[in-house]
Amino acid sequence: MTTSPYAVNVATLINRPGTMRELELDVTVPERIGEGMLYFDKGAVLEIDLRLESLVDGVLATAEVSGTLTGQCSRCLQDLAEPWSGTVTELYSFEEDESVEYLVKNDLLDLEGPIRDAVVLELPFQPLCEPGCLGLDPETGEKLTEPREEPEAAIDPRWEQLKGLLESGAVEGDADTGSDAEADAESSEDRG
Repeated sequence: MTTSPYAVNVATLINRPGTMRELELDVTVPERIGEGMLYFDKGAVLEIDLRLESLVDGVLATAEVSGTLTGQCSRCLQDLAEPWSGTVTELYSFEEDESVEYLVKNDLLDLEGPIRDAVVLELPFQPLCEPGCLGLDPETGEKLTEPREEPEAAIDPRWEQLKGLLESGAVEGDADTGSDAEADAESSEDRG
């Protein structure tokens, strides 16, 4: 039976309520943690500052976990390396019970489940290389450094004749200047 790199031996804490032990671990991630655009890749190192406290019914594990996430910006696809840290607190029971999720088995407790859960729950859905990332230029594929000027949209040929009428002045009232609204206001004053 191979043990997980996240497994910690707690034999010295079993049946000794009130006993506490502190450890510093460097765990090499055996398989990728996270499925999105930012993740801990296989082979990444997690630094774990662990405090174990023996209780009557189990061991309380509190871990400060930190490491470097890798991935890509969701807008420009630039490679990212982001520091991450989080706290994990979990009770590992000595006896199996419906209300207990994690157990001490063979004098070992495995931190992988709680650490994986903490990381996955805190990963951003759309990581950015910088808060104002503009993404890629749709025409050139280059990363945009300033907002792109949008070309004037081509007019649907079915509306082209209306544009000609508007430009020639054949159409009265311009919605932009509000001349129709002014005319309506004047006519209502004349009536009143």
